Amino acid sequence: MTRITPDRWQLPDGVDELLPDAAWQVETFRRRILDCCRSWGFDLVMPPMIEYLDSLLTGTGETMDLQTFKLVDQQNGRTMGVRADMTPQVARMDAHALRADGPNRLFYIGGVLRARTDGFGGSRSPLQFGAELFGHAGVHSDIEVIRLMLATLSEANIEPSQLILDVGHVGVYRALVDQLALEEDHAEALFSSVQRGSFPDVQALLSDIPKANNAGLTDMLGELMNLRGDRRVLDQARKAFAGASVRVLEAIDALQAVIDGVLITHPNIRINIDLAELRGYSYHTGVLFAAYTTGGDELARGGRYDAVGAAFGHPRPATGFSGDLKKLADAMRAAEASSNNIFVSSDLVNEAWPEIVRLRKSGERVLTELPGFDNVEQNATCNRNLERQNGKWILVVRS
Repeated sequence: MTRITPDRWQLPDGVDELLPDAAWQVETFRRRILDCCRSWGFDLVMPPMIEYLDSLLTGTGETMDLQTFKLVDQQNGRTMGVRADMTPQVARMDAHALRADGPNRLFYIGGVLRARTDGFGGSRSPLQFGAELFGHAGVHSDIEVIRLMLATLSEANIEPSQLILDVGHVGVYRALVDQLALEEDHAEALFSSVQRGSFPDVQALLSDIPKANNAGLTDMLGELMNLRGDRRVLDQARKAFAGASVRVLEAIDALQAVIDGVLITHPNIRINIDLAELRGYSYHTGVLFAAYTTGGDELARGGRYDAVGAAFGHPRPATGFSGDLKKLADAMRAAEASSNNIFVSSDLVNEAWPEIVRLRKSGERVLTELPGFDNVEQNATCNRNLERQNGKWILVVRS
């Protein structure tokens, strides 16, 4: 006889399930985002849940490798991975399966599985949604993708005025460091110091590199770590990096153009600039952005990643965003009402069947009574009754 232990039904840490109300909320938003992205001219794709590891992790770096569950294909012995992020898969589809020369607009929704939590109680089984624009290298595609991201958030009744758009550009840091021509281990230590915001460590690492001091690059990296705030930061950056390479100033100008483009259509959104934000540095190549609630909850993020397609034999500029649909649904300010149902008593079901079918086809939720159970408990989620009056079926709203 099998013993039922107390933790038999316990889910793994970071793995969640959706009960009816939450599931309907997520499904409602999923339908809205599908329609939204389609109306913007983006095409739906559905990558597989598992792929061979060498394809799945192409261009993603060590972080995604650590997040990926691995298994062996019993048919040929090759190592496969369960996707932890759908973006590289979509990049593969653009470069290999679709192989277009012009712009490609793709979007997706699907479950992913991650080996570790993010350390802040995040889900290991997000329902990822996102959109990618391939084949265009200019700021116009970055602007379009950010506008689409904001449009998807609006579908969750979260308006731009309720958001903070955090933006940066990895090209500023990359151009400064490229001038130093550091060895790999030295470059990694410098990156870690900048991410920690430790200028003394930066000074120590670069103290024996004449070029860093002669060209003022050490001081510029110190300035970089303090360049965060509103739009005035970009003017401060131009002054701080006046002696830097032209690539630094080009990155600042590109970020300025993206911000200006977003504000044309979303003048009420709050912009926060952080030039030391380098998330996904090994992956991203240009503008970075993320949407937060005013309470600090991240809803979606993205950026430019022009280098990934090259690994699939078809180099393509690319920009996109993604988010967790389950997390975003939690933030919806106006969830679908769970009590918006119609109740039909058991003695009327057969007679009312054609009307019940009609109501269901029109999008209504109709619950029919099951004899033998507490009637009050069954119809607690209903706010209307289907009744027969003067030979007609009518919906009677409960007081």
